[in-house]
Amino acid sequence: MIEILKFDFITITLLDLIDIFLVAYLFFIIYKNMRGTIASQIFLGLVILLLLSFTAKALNMRAMGFLLKLVTDIWVIVFVILFQPELRRLLLLLSRNRFFGSYIKSETEQMIKEVVESAFELSDRQWGGLIVLSRTTGLRGVIETGVQIGAKFSKPLIVSIFNPRSPLHDGAVIIRNNIIEAARCTLPLSAHNIIDGFQLGMRHKAGLGITEQADVISIIVSEETGSVSIAEDGKLFRGLSRQELSEKLTAAFSRSVGRLNFFRLKALDKE
Repeated sequence: MIEILKFDFITITLLDLIDIFLVAYLFFIIYKNMRGTIASQIFLGLVILLLLSFTAKALNMRAMGFLLKLVTDIWVIVFVILFQPELRRLLLLLSRNRFFGSYIKSETEQMIKEVVESAFELSDRQWGGLIVLSRTTGLRGVIETGVQIGAKFSKPLIVSIFNPRSPLHDGAVIIRNNIIEAARCTLPLSAHNIIDGFQLGMRHKAGLGITEQADVISIIVSEETGSVSIAEDGKLFRGLSRQELSEKLTAAFSRSVGRLNFFRLKALDKE
């Protein structure tokens, strides 16, 4: 390791400088977002305690170092408990960072690809399917009507669930954050019986009905014809190709990001 500075009692390397810079930058970001609040004053006190603890350890002051470490540990716990709103605000800001945003985007793109492949695999086999993708809200009440799974979403798992010989093939699969939360779920039915001259079956009515009551997207695969449809905000789009389904899912999740940011800003305004 490259040595930058060397004294009788300490040697500073390039890695040490990078480490110090990163910690200082982290403290700066935290203080900047808490500036003007009571939490910022307590945060400064915590930083001072950390510096004193580090100094005591560097000078091999064991008793003082032990006491300061004990106080610091307790202070951190109290800080987290008392200032949850400020910490929540900081985490929201971090989630909007480009680096984390690009990771979330790639996860969404992968999920959309898997959903499209799953839907058309079912279509090719002419197996009925009903996949519900949750966006900004949870579906606890709906999940409780089915069998909870809690497995990572994948095409083979979806195809296995909707295999007509599977005991889970009836009902809907609920997916949230790339996780299959439950299968064989019962959904509320739409009051519509006919849309654009098309007679809705039970699967289409269920897929449409849940989008009328919650912020979700439904993908419906017809068992009779193998056609693939998508429902969003109480609207049904039938007979989609792979490309059309992919485009509609991408657009739908782009809108959901906008909605999520809107709700986050509303929450921050209320605090």
